[in-house]
Amino acid sequence: MHAVLPRFTAPFLHLRPARFFALLGLCVALTSAHAWTLDDVGALAQQRAQTPYQQPRAAVPAELAALDYDGLRDIRFKDDKALWRADQLPYEAKFFHVGRQTDAVHIHELSAQGNKLLRYSADDFSYGKNQLDPARWGDIGHAGFRIHTSLNSPAYKDELIAFLGASYFRALGAGQRYGLSARGLAVDPTGAKQEEFPRFTDFWLEKPAPGAKQVTVYALLDSARMTGAYRFDIRPGEETVTEVHARIFMRAGAGPRVATLGVAPLTSMFFFGENQPRAGDFRPEVHDSDGLMVATGEGEWLWRPLQNPTSALVTSFSMKNLKGFGLMQRDRAFSNYEDTEARYELRPSAWVTPLGDWGAGRVELLQFATPDETHDNVAAYWVPEKTPMPGQSLDLAWRIGWQGTSQQRPPNGWVTQSRRGTGYSKLNAEALAQQTQFVIDFAGPALDALPEGARVEAITTASSNARVVESIAYRNPATGTWRMSLRVQRLDTPANQNAQPIELRAFLQHDTHTLTETWTNLITP
Repeated sequence: MHAVLPRFTAPFLHLRPARFFALLGLCVALTSAHAWTLDDVGALAQQRAQTPYQQPRAAVPAELAALDYDGLRDIRFKDDKALWRADQLPYEAKFFHVGRQTDAVHIHELSAQGNKLLRYSADDFSYGKNQLDPARWGDIGHAGFRIHTSLNSPAYKDELIAFLGASYFRALGAGQRYGLSARGLAVDPTGAKQEEFPRFTDFWLEKPAPGAKQVTVYALLDSARMTGAYRFDIRPGEETVTEVHARIFMRAGAGPRVATLGVAPLTSMFFFGENQPRAGDFRPEVHDSDGLMVATGEGEWLWRPLQNPTSALVTSFSMKNLKGFGLMQRDRAFSNYEDTEARYELRPSAWVTPLGDWGAGRVELLQFATPDETHDNVAAYWVPEKTPMPGQSLDLAWRIGWQGTSQQRPPNGWVTQSRRGTGYSKLNAEALAQQTQFVIDFAGPALDALPEGARVEAITTASSNARVVESIAYRNPATGTWRMSLRVQRLDTPANQNAQPIELRAFLQHDTHTLTETWTNLITP
């Protein structure tokens, strides 16, 4: 996940002249013949998939490449240069400047006048305190773009969505602040080999009509073993929705077959939380997401609290059909974080809903150690059971809901907090050291509807290397919600080099009725 991102290149630079002009001619012909569609970008992606991949070459001016983080931040796009501002449309586009770690992409505007390449102009940017000479650079392209709209107030156009770096993008709903990101595709994020980072090399921004309720973006993706065509329909609101249609082409003869094709990938940060507190930090929790939620086609809802593990941790949930998954920020109160600057309680959850039948596969969760809150260390994505062969293609579509206080929940009940640790106990220190205790709180309509005195059971299971010592459910007299206390003892020796994580599953039940989602957690050696 933290391998150096592959650098961008201008599209088609690696092609022989004849192939370059053939693709350029195809692009022009498609544009003049009819309105731009996903099929047009798909034709370009298919053509590119039939050519050998060549690692992009950097073309960043030396003085730009020498800028540090603060220097690059001091370069700002001028508001009055925003695309579509003069037309007083509901959306505007602004552009990111190329820098040391942000490389050039081609951005086009699609309008009634045709397909227009939006070239870089130094006059569009303010360079702050930097001592630079942009006149010597020529057309260096843009690093990416962001789209603005009146998300929170009719008087101001807020940032709605941004595309910057590789195939990353992130969006906001009303009242939210940027947190986790999505990607176009994840390729071999786990395993011995270095992760391959596909990148969007070209974008087409469709000029919106007056009063438009959504804005549309097309993108062309490229990497060593595949290409892709994407359409993004972005609808702002309290829950901003990004609908994604993707057509992936596998390059023939492009090296080893892809082992893990991660569809609809999400990337986030978990530093510490209620289940893994950090000594010495005044803040109770620091994270962009606190758990992975999964809805299976069989009707089960799963909740996996996130961790900041000491080493890479990969787990997966296999199923015949997927209804949805997401990295969620359930804790929405300021008191959960006490951070007046970061405002983690305003970070969005991202819920992915497949459009159409994706078939069998698995939701995979990757977590690894982060030393601080400035690094993403969590990824979640769908892995189809059957990966396309080289030369084949794959069409998939999904919807991402960027959600705040109103977010996707299981229909019956869900986990509100998951704490690990012991209070007062009559057990001696040696016995306590061999056990792990969790206190898990649940809420939801199925629990609220229980009659007074209803008998609620804690249904728990552990993997073969552990046993459940205690598992009880009871009503919390302070809140009226339900709490589960769970104690688990490891049967193997944690110091053993071959010791495996303990897998736990737990939910609440009344008679034969399941009342809540399934809390599923790992105890690592």
